[in-house]
Amino acid sequence: MLRSGLIAPYREVRYHLKEYSSHPPENSQKLSNLRHASLRNAIERAFGVLKKRSPIIGSTTKPNYSTNTQSSIILACRILHNYLMGVDPDENLIEEVDNDISNELEDNDNELKESDDENVDENATEVCNNFMTIDEYATRGESIRDTLAFEMWRDYCIMNIAR
Repeated sequence: MLRSGLIAPYREVRYHLKEYSSHPPENSQKLSNLRHASLRNAIERAFGVLKKRSPIIGSTTKPNYSTNTQSSIILACRILHNYLMGVDPDENLIEEVDNDISNELEDNDNELKESDDENVDENATEVCNNFMTIDEYATRGESIRDTLAFEMWRDYCIMNIAR
């Protein structure tokens, strides 16, 4: 379902990266969830490294900077990080972030198992009421997700047949 403008993975379709290390995905939904999890992991890892290297990004206090300034800070930290990785990669920092992410993912998995599927983000509800009903909003998001999943699956099958 589309919530708060984000396309969510398929419900009740396992998508843990560890599960896919030994066997390939079996259908479009599993492939979509695998790629969603992989992308999420890469993004969390990148921001985790940036937060460790540049504490201004990881600060829990509300920023006193404009959105443009915040974007510039993240860009500057990313440029500095890329330079430092080229000069002297800090493998310990990356390993530390990977461990943090692994622990967070396990915690999130436990929370998801306990969470109620009927929770709807209030902001998404408000947005939906202004433009379309919640059902229309969800159907639109599911349609986009299904189209993406189908196209990824088609490309995946073509690539594997070519091998």
